[in-house]
Amino acid sequence: MGLTKRERRIRIKSRIKKTVTGTPDQPRLAVFRSNNEIYAQVIDDVNGTTLVAASSRDKGIAEAKGSKVEIAALVGKSVAEKAVAAGIGKIAFDRGGCLYHGRVKSLADGAREGGLKF
Repeated sequence: MGLTKRERRIRIKSRIKKTVTGTPDQPRLAVFRSNNEIYAQVIDDVNGTTLVAASSRDKGIAEAKGSKVEIAALVGKSVAEKAVAAGIGKIAFDRGGCLYHGRVKSLADGAREGGLKF
């Protein structure tokens, strides 16, 4: 019997987590995608702290009209602007076991537009 969707995603997530870690010089941009919302955090794994966060529930973004993909791009731009303001320019991208497609790709493109390099 094959893996369920959840088991497959957890397996992929653990495989990514082995190679992608956040350091103070190059923190990790972690993406969580639920059915309705999308969340992004810039994390320093060495100290165990979240440096910057943005989500589709933030005030300016929640009021925006558009598809989920367009809103994900706004979240990416928002987290990038906050990260650049905090002095972060280079990050490691953690897609959290999701495919690099659709909303996750849109968020990554928005973050690149906002000034992050990965």
